[in-house]
Amino acid sequence: MAYGFKYSKNKGRNPGAHPYTPEDMKHVGWCIKKGIKIAIIPNWEGATDEWRVELNINKKIHLDPKVYDASEAHVKMYKYYKYYYDKYF
Repeated sequence: MAYGFKYSKNKGRNPGAHPYTPEDMKHVGWCIKKGIKIAIIPNWEGATDEWRVELNINKKIHLDPKVYDASEAHVKMYKYYKYYYDKYF
């Protein structure tokens, strides 16, 4: 059944997968329960392989000023989760 429109290709960016440890997941789970969410987002103003780390702490958005490649961004994200886990646990 055709409706006369075509889907366009997704033009998003994907930083790929990064290995994590059970300890990383413990920090992530605890932080999410406490309203601390950290994500890797594209640096739309830069090259296609540039990423930023966004921190959403109790619905207040903070952006790490540094630009990372995908692998560094994943590492930094888990470091932030560990930092907040250690600080508030």
